[in-house]
Amino acid sequence: MRFDDLFDDLESQLEAEQGAERRDLDAEEERFRIGRLELRDRIAAAPRQLDVTLRSGGRLRIRRMALGRDWLNGIVLEGAPAGTGALVPLHAIASIELDGDGAAASLRAAAVGDLQARLSFAYALRDLARRRVSVILEGALPAAGTIDRVGRDHLDLAEHEPGQPPRLGTVRAWRIMPFSSFDWVRVP
Repeated sequence: MRFDDLFDDLESQLEAEQGAERRDLDAEEERFRIGRLELRDRIAAAPRQLDVTLRSGGRLRIRRMALGRDWLNGIVLEGAPAGTGALVPLHAIASIELDGDGAAASLRAAAVGDLQARLSFAYALRDLARRRVSVILEGALPAAGTIDRVGRDHLDLAEHEPGQPPRLGTVRAWRIMPFSSFDWVRVP
């Protein structure tokens, strides 16, 4: 009878040690997975409504509509005229404020492999240039006009009054602007 108790005790100790080892291994795998996450991954898994603080100190509440390789697109809810479009490069984001549930959700694995995930900020700007959309480049020195050309890390902006078409008589100047010179693109 005592031997039965001894073997039961040894068996339960072995099971406890194996369980603790498995929990430690699972925790280490989770830390490794989180360590590989990038900002884009967190945004993709986060709730669609984001409170974004930009590097200039400006704040936007955005309902995310699309997420590219290095940019996000959405509808402005607060921080600029509501209902306008926003194209925000990820490098211009200083922080994203989430509640506890949102922060936990942002750690979950999001779906990958969509075409948008491969499209760059320059590609999104080229689309605006192709469509001749009037924009406002928001940042320390806002500029309004139409994007003429887009390079790898800069764009040419035909400056004119917002809402006017970019015609020879309405364009005041052409500006070459590095992407780092503005925080986001507002599409009125």
